[in-house]
Amino acid sequence: MPATEAFRPRPANVALAFGFALAGCLAGAFYHPASWRPFDLWAYLLTSLIALSLALRENRPFGVLVITAAGFAGYLLLGYQPSLNFWVPAVAFISVTAREGRVRTVCGTALLAAVVALSGVYGRLPWPVVAVQALIVPAVACTVGLTQRRLAGRNAELRRLTALLDQQQRQEARRAVLDERFRIARELHDTISQHMTIVTLQAGLAEYVFFTDPPAARKALGTAAAAGRESLEELRRLLVVLRTYDLGGVSGPEDPADPVPADLLADVDRIPALAERLEAAGLRVEVRFEGARRPLHPGVELCAYRVVQEALTNVVKHSGSAAAEVTVRYLDDELRVTVLDEGGPLSATSTDGSGHGLIGMRERAKIWHGSLTAGARPGGGFQVRLSLPLGQDRNGG
Repeated sequence: MPATEAFRPRPANVALAFGFALAGCLAGAFYHPASWRPFDLWAYLLTSLIALSLALRENRPFGVLVITAAGFAGYLLLGYQPSLNFWVPAVAFISVTAREGRVRTVCGTALLAAVVALSGVYGRLPWPVVAVQALIVPAVACTVGLTQRRLAGRNAELRRLTALLDQQQRQEARRAVLDERFRIARELHDTISQHMTIVTLQAGLAEYVFFTDPPAARKALGTAAAAGRESLEELRRLLVVLRTYDLGGVSGPEDPADPVPADLLADVDRIPALAERLEAAGLRVEVRFEGARRPLHPGVELCAYRVVQEALTNVVKHSGSAAAEVTVRYLDDELRVTVLDEGGPLSATSTDGSGHGLIGMRERAKIWHGSLTAGARPGGGFQVRLSLPLGQDRNGG
C-alpha cells in the first residue's frame, strides 16, 4: 500500500472521530463533579487526541488502540472524570480484532481490559463491577470485530468469485466467437467446395476441347456458369442465415421458438438436384430414399445435406470413381445416410480420414448428437455413414 493511502482515512471514520471528540468535550464541559479535577484545556486536548485518532483505525488499528488506551489512561491518571473517552479504546479494539493477527488481538484484549479496569477504579466503582466490566467490554468488542472480519472475508470471496465469473464469461465469449468462426468456415467450405470443383473441372474441359470440339466446350462453360450461379445462390442463403438465425438452436430475431424458414436452408429433398449437378462433372449418382419420409428439424436436414454434398465432392476430387450411391433411410428414431463410391485410381487419397471436409462432417454430426464414420470399404471404394437421432424434428423438437 502506498504511503499516501496508508494514512488516508475514510470519511466515515473521520466523522466518527469528530463525533466522539465533540461528545467527549461536551460531556466534560457540562458534567464536572467536584470530586474530580476540573475539565480544563489539557482535558480538552487529551479528549480530542484520543477521539480524533479513530480516523485512522482502519489504516493503523493496533497503533490507534495503543494511542487511545494510553491517552485515556493518562486522562484518568491526571484526575479527570471518566467521560465518553471510555468507549474510544473499545471502538479501536474492534478494528484490531477485525484486521490484525492473533498475537496483536490478544495483546489488544489485555490492553483494553487493563484500561477499562483502570477506568472503573478511578470511577470509584465496586470491585465486582470493575472485574465484570473489564471482561464484558473486551468480549463484546471482540465479538463485533470478529463479525466484521467474517463479513470482510465473505466480501473478499464474493469479489474473487465475481472476478472469476467475469473472466469465465470473457473466455466463453471468446470461445463463442471462435465457434462461430468455425461454423462460418464450415458453411463456406461446404457451400463453395462442391460448386468450385464443378467450375474448375468444366473450365479445364472447355479449355482442353476449345478448338477441337467447340460444342463440348460451350456445354462445359454453360455447366460451369450454372454451377457458379448456384454457388452465388447458396452464398446468399448462407449470409441470410448467418445474419439472422442460429443454425444450432434455430432461433430467430423475434421469437426463439420460430423455426428457420425452410427456403433458407438446404434439406434432404435437394439431394437429387445435387446429384444431377455432379453428373456434369462426370460422376453418376444414384439416390435412394427408404422409410417413411417426413419433415425433420431444419438443422438435421441441413446436416444431412451438407454431409452428402461434402462426401460426393470428395468422390469427385479424390476418388476418381465414376459412380456413387446415396441412401437416405428414415427410421423410427434415426436418420441414416450412407454415401458409397466404387473406388478408382485415386481412392487411397480419400481413406485417411483427415482433411477439413471430414473434420467438418464430424463436427456437424456432433452438433446434432449424431455420429459419422468414414473409411475404405472391404470390397473397394469408400464409405461415409451418418446417423442422426430424430428427437429434434419440427413436430417433436
